[in-house]
Amino acid sequence: MEVVQAKSEHIVEVAKLFDQYRQFYKQESNVNEAINFITERINNKDSVIFIVKEGEESLGFTQLYPTFSSVSMKKLWILNDLFVTEAARKKGVAQMLLDAAKGFAINTKAKALDLQTAIDNKSAQALYEKNGYQVDKEFFSYSLNLEKLS
Repeated sequence: MEVVQAKSEHIVEVAKLFDQYRQFYKQESNVNEAINFITERINNKDSVIFIVKEGEESLGFTQLYPTFSSVSMKKLWILNDLFVTEAARKKGVAQMLLDAAKGFAINTKAKALDLQTAIDNKSAQALYEKNGYQVDKEFFSYSLNLEKLS
């Protein structure tokens, strides 16, 4: 198995993983829209995506989005998506993706690597905590759903 940073030649395989990821979170499958979304992210350099491959098979991906801390005047990365195919779970794929994300964040001199996960996703929580991630007890996370305001 190897981790590679996704480029334009990986769009379709990343989009297929991304579509499975969305289905995991109870969204309807839409591979064409997933291809469009991933194409925009890669072509516009909006995100950094890592995939784990074994031969020609893609086993999982993670997607990082850049942001900044005004107070510290440093870059932050948001680990927004992490997904491993069902057949590849419990084989170290998620750990490889976390290691790649951490290495990338360190190499870009980021202050932190932040993420969120579902309250009921206990296996992900255990993995993140094993890797040194901590629940933020200093700040609450809020969100304003603009789609509901329309």
